[in-house]
Amino acid sequence: MHRSLANAVCGRWTKWVVVVFWIVAVVVMGSLGSKLTEVENNEASSWLPGSAESTKALEAQIAFQSPDTLPAVIVYERVGGLTEADSAKAAADAKAFAALDGTTAGPDDTPVTVDGEVVGPIPSEDGEALQTYVPLDLGSDGWEAATPVVEDMRDTAADGADGMTTHVGGLAGNAADSAEAFAGIDTTLLLATVIVVVVILLFTYRSPVLWLLPVISAGVALTSAQGVIYLLARDAGLTVNAQSSGILTVLVFGAGTDYALLLVARYREELRRHHDRHEAMAEALHRAGPAIIASAGTVVLGMLCLLAATMNSTQGLGPVAAIGVAVGLLAMVTLLPALLVIVGRWVFWPARPVEGSPEPTSSGLWSRVGTVIARRPRFVWIGTTLVLGAMSLGVFGLGATGLTAAESFRGTPDGVAGDTVIADHFESNAAAPVVIITSPDTATAVREAAAGSDGVTDPTEPVVQGDNAFIQASLTSAPDSDAAFTAVKNLRQDVHAVDADSLVGGATAINLDTREASSRDNLVVIPLILVVVFLILAVLLRAVVAPLLLIATVVLSFGAALGVSAVVFQYVFGVNAADSSFPLFVFVFLVALGIDYNIFLMTRVREEALRVGTRAGALIGLSATGGVITSAGLVLAGTFAVLGTLPLTFLAQLGFAVAFGVLLDTIVVRSVLVTALNLDLGRHMWWPGRLSKPGPGSPHADERTEEATPVVS
Repeated sequence: MHRSLANAVCGRWTKWVVVVFWIVAVVVMGSLGSKLTEVENNEASSWLPGSAESTKALEAQIAFQSPDTLPAVIVYERVGGLTEADSAKAAADAKAFAALDGTTAGPDDTPVTVDGEVVGPIPSEDGEALQTYVPLDLGSDGWEAATPVVEDMRDTAADGADGMTTHVGGLAGNAADSAEAFAGIDTTLLLATVIVVVVILLFTYRSPVLWLLPVISAGVALTSAQGVIYLLARDAGLTVNAQSSGILTVLVFGAGTDYALLLVARYREELRRHHDRHEAMAEALHRAGPAIIASAGTVVLGMLCLLAATMNSTQGLGPVAAIGVAVGLLAMVTLLPALLVIVGRWVFWPARPVEGSPEPTSSGLWSRVGTVIARRPRFVWIGTTLVLGAMSLGVFGLGATGLTAAESFRGTPDGVAGDTVIADHFESNAAAPVVIITSPDTATAVREAAAGSDGVTDPTEPVVQGDNAFIQASLTSAPDSDAAFTAVKNLRQDVHAVDADSLVGGATAINLDTREASSRDNLVVIPLILVVVFLILAVLLRAVVAPLLLIATVVLSFGAALGVSAVVFQYVFGVNAADSSFPLFVFVFLVALGIDYNIFLMTRVREEALRVGTRAGALIGLSATGGVITSAGLVLAGTFAVLGTLPLTFLAQLGFAVAFGVLLDTIVVRSVLVTALNLDLGRHMWWPGRLSKPGPGSPHADERTEEATPVVS
């Protein structure tokens, strides 16, 4: 950061201007941010790629059926055979469900409509189950309205069942279970995240009060970011859903606290060199500011790379995360410095840094680690690389092709139990019908093609509306199974052979298109992020070799994290699968955030190398930043691990993979592997920059690895 800007942030009177600015910002943006859930879009269209066939079918379906219609399938089961009383109860329940038409639900008391005929109860061939199909139009509140309606249906079905088990499955049942899983996500995540951050900061700072300032700054940043995102979602069409909103909380606190740790560590160093705390903070901002800004800028640009994705939900996460990090950066380089200067040195109590006192990092743990690495750096980096490579082998068992409805939840909610009963007792599955939109002229032929398509049964008679005809059909297998995906692919081929402009949609088609779009996004977005990160590192470090090697270490760390995660998912989580977007999300967070630690370390190494040589600079850089990088990694890992508190497999898996990857990155890759590479390659690490040039006046002329010893910076 330019010295004049640093002085302005922490000046004797300008610090108060900074604090007043943020007070006004948090008051204004806080009132807007509290409304963020009102503009969340959790409908299928907010997740799907706009060009997908299922998305086009969903849009065309509006002429025949509300896009907010989700079928609820009520199933009754009695092992050994249903009785006449069971059948009578199910019939009475069907009449009660038809009477739901016109009731209200959801935060806006939206009227719930029974959008079509209630079908059933239909008996299974084995006589042990019944199913009743109820199409529910939940209105604009979507899955938020599903929970109260479905819970009422579950109570109705269970009341007086007398030993017969009942469930409400289908898309409406699953929507209600998802809404319940996401209920209170913001509050739960915020509370858990704050607790984790406070505990780690108490351990890091060993001060009963210092932790409060980074937490306050992060809270102000989160509130302000939510207000900005609300405005963009309301007025600029930004897509925000419950998932991205939850990740925003974790990201702002995790990344923001990382930046706070780096700044506070450098401020504490400067307090030992300066009598006046304003001068100490100005110097700390001047020295650490560029690394913090570059780190945050890398994360912001990395997140914005998600705009190249085809999945709407992934596209939406990019700007949401970028805004959160950008606002977090602004708070940490303005509000936090102002607060630290205002409260003075006593905030570090009981270990107040006094002018002239020795810098403890020069003889700390990471200084000793650096000395050990310096003895045989080539052995260290080769051995570490081989170990990480072996850990990466587990990635071949990851199976990131999508989660079934049963695998999506940690536990077995009622909707999943209902779908299991349907699959066990009924050949055709009405819980998630296939939808065909075609031309009236070819509708009859298309229906015949659907009737003869493998895995598809019971196509309805075409309903014509304007230029389109509407047909529904059932699948003979579970709607989220590989067999169902194959059936949809076959159906599309058969239907397109009759009418190339026909559209095949429905829940299974949506999941199929999501899987294929996520695979495409992995191939496009991941290389794009690597290019962006390389360019930033090349400009920041004024080198080519160092950025290439740093990128390689990040990719290796990513592979190792995925490999270990695959093993943990299978043997600990009990799920041998992952969401199709899982690799991309993990990559984005590990690379975009993990590169922070590269920047923290390497900018300090370069700063010291210009003074004492590359090898000595590598050891000084490690001893000076090793502690803060480890602490930052603990904070970020802890905040992402909080995602595991939610009953959703995807977020739990994401939380574990990112948390483990961050710890691996900070403790092993950044501090050991990169330091060993620095020591082994020496000046060649900085080719073609000035630091790579030998000769008279060079800071590393004639230096040798074994002569590199830690020096107090």
